[in-house]
Amino acid sequence: MRECGDSAKGGVLILDFSPIIEQGSLLLDGAVVTLRLAAVATLLGFVIGTLCAIGRNSSNRWLSGLCAGYVEAIRNTPFLVQIFLVFFGLSSVGITLSAFTVAIIALTINVGAYTGEIMRAGFNTVHAGQWEAAECLGLSRAQVYWHVVLRPAIERVYPSLTSQFILLMLASSITSQISVSELTGNANYIQGVSFRPMETFITIGVMYFVLALLMRFVFWLIAMAIFPRRRRLGTSI
Repeated sequence: MRECGDSAKGGVLILDFSPIIEQGSLLLDGAVVTLRLAAVATLLGFVIGTLCAIGRNSSNRWLSGLCAGYVEAIRNTPFLVQIFLVFFGLSSVGITLSAFTVAIIALTINVGAYTGEIMRAGFNTVHAGQWEAAECLGLSRAQVYWHVVLRPAIERVYPSLTSQFILLMLASSITSQISVSELTGNANYIQGVSFRPMETFITIGVMYFVLALLMRFVFWLIAMAIFPRRRRLGTSI
């Protein structure tokens, strides 16, 4: 059996990517799972984060305090701890879910808190006169958010949202700790059977970089589609 140290002879590191290339389909499968995790958690996290931001701006002290407590609890604890709490917490009360589903739940809870703070910052950039004008027209609080506040707020914080969702995709690597077969999880298997950890993690480092660029491009396309002003100015995200 080849030792891990065989890739370094005479103090010179010798890289051999052929065992990694042979397992390329497994890495591609992991990349697909990573993108699925990121896509679902991004959508759900955006909804939860937006509702949380609205709740924090609510005049109801209990609702505002509850949303603030959620945000602070998530932002001040490691994601690894959060995913273990969800994984073992659900199983301890008799709820059995797949590792992928648990990963989605944990990622959504995590990114929802960060998205909530980003969206709250966006809401606070909307001029008070716009709120007052909408209320003078007889719009309810929900209608004000939907018709007057939400779109300009999203546009102003869109670069921050984009960065946060890309960080979410990168953080999905932690879900390998609960045996999710995403990119890092499959890479761990490959380096274990090939005894080529350097080559394996160099490869997935490049793949994560490509996935991040792909996500950034997709978010740029979305911005060009839903924000006409950005489309006219050609503003990047």
